[in-house]
Amino acid sequence: MSAKPFRILGIQQIAIGGPDKQKLKSLWVDMLGLTVKSTFVSERENVDEDICALGNGPTAVEVDLMQPIDPDKKPAVHTTPLNHVGLWVDDLALAVEWMTANGVRFAPGGIRKGAAGHDITFIHPKGNEAFPLSGEGVLIELVQAPTEVIAALG
Repeated sequence: MSAKPFRILGIQQIAIGGPDKQKLKSLWVDMLGLTVKSTFVSERENVDEDICALGNGPTAVEVDLMQPIDPDKKPAVHTTPLNHVGLWVDDLALAVEWMTANGVRFAPGGIRKGAAGHDITFIHPKGNEAFPLSGEGVLIELVQAPTEVIAALG
């Protein structure tokens, strides 16, 4: 295994799914005091989510409160309450290339724009014969860190 050409800088987000995001907001926004920054709706991803912030500035952690648009369709963002964990990475393309070459399985979809506007991709929660390394049951989102996050956390 060659030297790792990237760094994981910190937690970018946690995504929590439920059948009704209003119930999630009652805890996370009303009780815990997080701020709703924006809303993201995607038919393709079957998600209606509120993007909240924990903290301020470039090191703030995003907390996504998600409900499915259609609870009978996939992906079922509400069936795993802790849907995924997002990690800031300083060079997403290099990370994906290196990790793939070293046996990490990625979910379909490749690198693309995420709900918050950053480039993202996902490490699959289950490995397979060709790519045995995975999140071992946890979906992990890798998020390209913008310059200010790299400066703050790097």
